[in-house]
Amino acid sequence: MFILIFEQQVKMFFIMLLAFFCYKIKLVDQNGNRTVSNLLLMVVNPLLILTVYQTDYDPHLVQGLMWAFAAAVISHIAAIIIGSVLVRSKSGADYCIERFNAIYSNCGFIGIPLIGSVLGDTGVFYLTAYMVTFNIFTWTHGVMLMEKKFSLENLKEGVLSPSFLAALAAVILFFLQVRLPSVLLDSMQYVADMNTPLAMMVAGFSVAQADLTRMFRNVRMYYICLIKLFLIPAAMVLILLLMPVSSEVTITILIATACPAATTGTMMAIRYRQNYAYSSEIFAMSTVLSVLSIPAVVLVAEQLLY
Repeated sequence: MFILIFEQQVKMFFIMLLAFFCYKIKLVDQNGNRTVSNLLLMVVNPLLILTVYQTDYDPHLVQGLMWAFAAAVISHIAAIIIGSVLVRSKSGADYCIERFNAIYSNCGFIGIPLIGSVLGDTGVFYLTAYMVTFNIFTWTHGVMLMEKKFSLENLKEGVLSPSFLAALAAVILFFLQVRLPSVLLDSMQYVADMNTPLAMMVAGFSVAQADLTRMFRNVRMYYICLIKLFLIPAAMVLILLLMPVSSEVTITILIATACPAATTGTMMAIRYRQNYAYSSEIFAMSTVLSVLSIPAVVLVAEQLLY
């Protein structure tokens, strides 16, 4: 599993590197980056979720999905506790940015292509449980962290997000065993297959916008990445040791937890007038470091869990 994940990370890194140079030579600008991000978030990811649920009903899959939801909730709660303890409010004005990026993973843009390549549709099927949980937590706890208050309007916006609605529709179709016409499903699959290259292009565009010199000299940023990429996944490994879950669910939740900081952090920083430049730098650094950290976490987990 380690070799498979490492090879996939390297492949994804090269796509990200291509996007980095495309942005640097001005082949793509910020408007192009925003357009690709919106296309990925609003169209490609939802269609991918819908297609993986177009499968025959299997009690084993349903049981795994329920365990995936339970593990996802536990993962987010553990991350919130660890993030709150290790990133204190007294640490500076940007503590909310640091805490958000330490807690929440880029489970959609990075998680889907990585898990899809390693575990196929079954892995993405289980990953939807993590993504739904992510949406609920980011639009409740995450917004409270950024805005320092809770609003039902924000929760409503999260529940109405394309990925959340797609997951809901996909689950309903799955349990009712409603199958989409093959012509339509094939067309959706063509679009869904763009997820990996587009996701890594967006990551590369974002890294290209960061001040790399300042970023790599910021010692505090390494501390936040240590929490995000190693400490929280390590805690999740210990938790998974106590849960009677299948290897597919275990690897899915672990990789989702070990993914770099979420792009949502920067978007919310802009929305709620926080330090979005700092947030984008944490995202960029954690994304680059995750090329090595995710395979390392999986390697250690394999020794302990199997």
